[in-house]
Amino acid sequence: MSAVAPEKPLDRQRLRQMMRARRRAQPLAVRRKAARALARRVSRHPLLRNVRRLAAFLPADGEMDPRPLVHRLHRRGVRVYLPVVRPGTRVLRFRAWRPGQALRRNRFGIPEPLPNSTPLLRPVELDLVLTPLVAFDGRGGRLGMGGGFYDASFAFLGRWRWRTHPRLVGVAWSFQCVPELPLAPWDIPLHGVATERGIQVVGNGGVTRRR
Repeated sequence: MSAVAPEKPLDRQRLRQMMRARRRAQPLAVRRKAARALARRVSRHPLLRNVRRLAAFLPADGEMDPRPLVHRLHRRGVRVYLPVVRPGTRVLRFRAWRPGQALRRNRFGIPEPLPNSTPLLRPVELDLVLTPLVAFDGRGGRLGMGGGFYDASFAFLGRWRWRTHPRLVGVAWSFQCVPELPLAPWDIPLHGVATERGIQVVGNGGVTRRR
């Protein structure tokens, strides 16, 4: 994967600005082609095998679009969930959603399933989570938008290291890879990253492989 190497030390806010600008600069035709390539190369990967409950997200701000992948998985019988932000907490809940189903925007302007349409699921009940990100590295480091919602929601993976699920898979453009991210103690690492080039699995102390 190609990697961007900003000046050292890496500044998280500067990196966010740079990556977000580069994402937004991608033409619509390029975005669509990349999303289709991701779906084609990732949908049969072993990380997604036996997944029954999948959390996804809807793209914004030039993010890599996971919807073609999500649609493929939904047609295979995978149950899809979208994150729901609850007032007064950063811990997300997840509500079932079908492609084409009506949504409403939350206070951050992010589309969510309609309230009370289906019961809310706790993070621990999911099998695999597709997460948005601004940058990532080969150790599984993830830089988000700074709200801390995903780190707070899946903090139990850091406490309960015996847990093998849910697996966290970032969804990104390949150019969002950087040599090394400055990680905070509360940052929850990814199990893999899906891009238009395939899926990169993190393991063996930070050594990665792409399939």
